[in-house]
Amino acid sequence: MVEQVVILAGGEGRRLKGLSQGIPKPLLDVAGKPFVAGLINELARFGFRDFLLLVGPFQIPFQSLLPGKIHPEVNLQFVSEPCPAGTAGALSYARDFLQPEFLLVNGDSFFDFNYLDLALNLPREKWLMKLALRFVDDTNRYGAVILDDTKVAGFLEKSRVGSGFINGGVYLMKREILEEVRDLPCSLENDVLPRLVERSVVFGKEYKGNFIDIGTPEDFHRSQSVLRDWRRRPAVFFDRDGVLNQDTGYVYTKEKFSWLGGSREAIHYLNGLGYLVFVVTNQAGIARGYYEIDDVICLHDWINQELKLSGAHVDKFYFCPHHPSAGQGSFTRSCACRKPEPGMILSAFQEWDIDKRKSFLIGDKNSDVEAAGRAGIKGHFFKGGDLYSFVRDVVESLN
Repeated sequence: MVEQVVILAGGEGRRLKGLSQGIPKPLLDVAGKPFVAGLINELARFGFRDFLLLVGPFQIPFQSLLPGKIHPEVNLQFVSEPCPAGTAGALSYARDFLQPEFLLVNGDSFFDFNYLDLALNLPREKWLMKLALRFVDDTNRYGAVILDDTKVAGFLEKSRVGSGFINGGVYLMKREILEEVRDLPCSLENDVLPRLVERSVVFGKEYKGNFIDIGTPEDFHRSQSVLRDWRRRPAVFFDRDGVLNQDTGYVYTKEKFSWLGGSREAIHYLNGLGYLVFVVTNQAGIARGYYEIDDVICLHDWINQELKLSGAHVDKFYFCPHHPSAGQGSFTRSCACRKPEPGMILSAFQEWDIDKRKSFLIGDKNSDVEAAGRAGIKGHFFKGGDLYSFVRDVVESLN
């Protein structure tokens, strides 16, 4: 599994003179926070925690402006350049910090798709790079990518007018590409990529998410509004036992956890559509003394690791440890989070920017559906069967 994200963040923003005021382009404020902070937080949503930022000569600004604005569990490392080395040259300076496979992301563009999916369905042939591609009506500003089935066959210059695929600025990459960095400065786009294409080791896949590059004044100003809108997403809330896994009673270890048909596929499908995905589950076994809070947390971490193998993830697990009468101690009490109370769903509304109008819950008990109604969203009763088909039908009914 790919664990590391490398961000090219040393761009000066020459086309943004008058806006950058000496601040590197990825640190410019967009929709209330440094652009690269929003990018890191979005990637962290998919479970990435290990970030390597290639910051050119700007390490001090990054160290001073990013703290307090990124996911608290993210680990940041910075690699600077003693002199301008180009995008591939910046990677070569980071050689000792790179994992064998990593995700490389442009620090001045945002492509809204399921990043985990890029590591799925890898070619059987030898590969060194896989690109996330975006189809646009006019490739004039970006240059076009020529595909031969899934293999990248070449590139067309930026002056070309017309529709086609563009490089979305997100790459799955092997560290071996550094063998193509022969002299400095060295450009990934102009020097390394063409040589790799000649060796037939570059592949691409189209994704349909929102895309913006803040490299021009026009798009920089447009990003202030569109990114704020894009961050607001619909959400799907799943009950856990009986919906995602077999309900055998008080499931709290991976040995007792058994996926139900279509559950991983359903989550992957929703990730691809841009939905936030949450689990909201009553865990009265904690109040009853059958297991501890840490057992539930460990199980949920394991579930997300399993989902990652399918290119999927849950954004957050919410669970209620209480019961109004069973057990002993502080967890034996009435609360606002045990379904049918809506507390877990309301907590998600407070913590995330959720479009409630398009959000819904799927559960297998009346208390699940009732909790959804009390929270102001639609609840759907799942009676078993293939969860992916059920979810797809619900989503299609909303469009």
